[in-house]
Amino acid sequence: MARNGDRIMSEALKWELAKELGVDHIVATEGWGGVPSRDCGLLVRKAIEFAERNMAGLGANQPGNTY
Repeated sequence: MARNGDRIMSEALKWELAKELGVDHIVATEGWGGVPSRDCGLLVRKAIEFAERNMAGLGANQPGNTY
């Protein structure tokens, strides 16, 4: 569990995922709280896929990673 002030996901990664899912305009105007729960679930799914790729050795500088 993250301690107070620690982040599990960087803001840059959250914005990248939001752009990929097309909800970045909602975040920009309403904040993260304005994103519908369905889209939040999709953001979480994408973040998990990203983490799994990194754990499998496909880090940001490896082929096959789009982040």
